Amino acid sequence: MKEKYIIVSAPSGAGKTTIVQSLINKGLPLELSISATTRPPRDYEINAKDYYFINIEEFRNKIANNEFIEYEEVYPGVLYGTLKKEIDRIISDGKYPIFDVDVKGGKKLKNIFGDNALAIFIKPPSIEELENRLKHRNSENEESLKKRLERAKFELSMEPFFDVIIINDDLEKSISEAYDIVKNFLNY
Repeated sequence: MKEKYIIVSAPSGAGKTTIVQSLINKGLPLELSISATTRPPRDYEINAKDYYFINIEEFRNKIANNEFIEYEEVYPGVLYGTLKKEIDRIISDGKYPIFDVDVKGGKKLKNIFGDNALAIFIKPPSIEELENRLKHRNSENEESLKKRLERAKFELSMEPFFDVIIINDDLEKSISEAYDIVKNFLNY
């Protein structure tokens, strides 16, 4: 089995996690690469399922020990990273890693894996629609919503670094489009 990697990036609220889960649930031979983060879990999140929630000291130790293939300080004091052992685990299970990562992480992974990776950028139909989606998630206060929207403007500028752009204006259509693209890339 040739090593191939699926990278999905988007601004927060654009639908990337929903699309990634749908691709996995549709039976493609994919497994989510669980990222590590220093942010606290949301009420519904489970350690080692949604993220590996670790403190900043442990995260920095893993950086020092070269345990990440990539990592990024997405917000001040909030780090996210992709553990090398997570990728090895997925490949040893005979599956292809799929990454649900921020745009900087997605760009780094694409640079590392080159043509063995398919980098998909999920784009909201507009910044206004993105704001509506974030508000309806009820996971943001006014300050964090403002930060996410400011960051989203930067993230949208990163779209040229990705292989495929999917505008998520209709979730089912976007899932179907992503499924066809990934299935073709994997020759599945």
